[in-house]
Amino acid sequence: GVHRQILFTTVGWFVGYYLTKRMEYMHAKLDRELFEYVRQHPEDFKAAEKKRIGELLEDFYPVR
Repeated sequence: GVHRQILFTTVGWFVGYYLTKRMEYMHAKLDRELFEYVRQHPEDFKAAEKKRIGELLEDFYPVR
């Protein structure tokens, strides 16, 4: 009946809320570890030289 739908909706909401919070925690933990690694090893992560847009794109040859 309706009471089961309300119960399952409530349980689903709480499970989804918990899983979302856990996912956010795991991603934040991974980000923190990666940023700490990058901070401790700057020689492995040098800034790339800037390129102009013309250097990034291939030459355009129209097909007829």
